[in-house]
Amino acid sequence: MDEVEKEKIGALPSQLLVTTICHPMEYVKVLIQLGYEPIAPRRSTTLFGRPALVLPNVFQYIKHIKASDGFFGCYRGLSARVLGLVASSQLTSKVISGCGIELPELNDPPNIINDEEPRAEDYMRLCRRDMITHTASVVVSYPFHVVSVRMMASFIGKEEEYSTLLGAIVSVYKDDGIRGFFHGIIPKLLGDLTCVAVTGVLAYYVNKYLIKTKEVRCYTVPILTFITSTLTYPLVVVSTCMAVAGSSLRAGNPPHMPAYPNWQTCWRELVRSKQHKRGSSIIFRYYIAPIQALQ
Repeated sequence: MDEVEKEKIGALPSQLLVTTICHPMEYVKVLIQLGYEPIAPRRSTTLFGRPALVLPNVFQYIKHIKASDGFFGCYRGLSARVLGLVASSQLTSKVISGCGIELPELNDPPNIINDEEPRAEDYMRLCRRDMITHTASVVVSYPFHVVSVRMMASFIGKEEEYSTLLGAIVSVYKDDGIRGFFHGIIPKLLGDLTCVAVTGVLAYYVNKYLIKTKEVRCYTVPILTFITSTLTYPLVVVSTCMAVAGSSLRAGNPPHMPAYPNWQTCWRELVRSKQHKRGSSIIFRYYIAPIQALQ
């Protein structure tokens, strides 16, 4: 456990740097997931020449936020994200140990990137390790995730109480108590753990029957993770919406957001309205409309 924790702490500076650089794009993605579109779509065509309504891309969205809140306004919610990363890197192993879970795979993971015949037990051990560590990491960092999302969502209604980290923490507690810091955690865990499990199963069969050399096998898990994460992405949207739903924020109440009693209702409503994938693309954002509507 200590070795793994040291490795996580060693990787923390680079993670913080990437998080800081990419935060404005993550900020935009959260607002899109919440269904906030401050810039009206314009008429255009797709790459194939089909009439379409084009929504603003990530850079146009960032420009809008900067025009409203200034340069530093593009980093609303970053402080909570940073604290979440720090908590995850330093507390995940302690949570696992505190729960009395024996996890020898942490310090002695099986090697699945080799030229030998894949063994199902190795993939099962890695999957077990990843699911346990990921669950602990999410539980530790999720309260900061909720605070960060609500700070970013406050851009919609301009709530001043969410303008600082401390103010946001107090506001979350006033709104929902301790439970408020875990709103949306179930779809988040469900999506992430499904991604880990499906990736592990697919990686075993792909390496067993399709890929035979370690030079290529090192790309199997990253590629499959990307594919499976796109399939579970709607649960990320649900989690983001539920992190805000029912709070004191205008973004979490009608007319900006329907009243969702639970995450299952949120899921059904997003799927019914075909909004369950919003934010999956932040560069090319098309709303395909009937030709008659564009004439």
